[in-house]
Amino acid sequence: RMERDAAFAQKKAERACLRVHLREKYRLPKSELDENQIQMAGDDVGLPEDLQKMVAQDQEEEEDKDSLLGQLQNIQNMDMDTIKEKAQATLSEMKQAAEQKCAVM
Repeated sequence: RMERDAAFAQKKAERACLRVHLREKYRLPKSELDENQIQMAGDDVGLPEDLQKMVAQDQEEEEDKDSLLGQLQNIQNMDMDTIKEKAQATLSEMKQAAEQKCAVM
């Protein structure tokens, strides 16, 4: 029974570790319950191998999207009308902000 409880606590801590990782990634508020579960399990808590692989793949995909090549591919996938609309919206926002700040305009 003690071994089963220890294994269950370990699994709960691993899940909590994954939730903490996801909260950090998506900038969500922290949960004290997860942190308490990790502390109760001790220092030997980590993600299981299959979850580590998934996290590594997610990080690689995010890095690819953030890179210059990823941004260029996103631009290629967008149509020119969308790009023009975004540029015009940004220009009009900047113009409105300048008009509010400057009485001469």
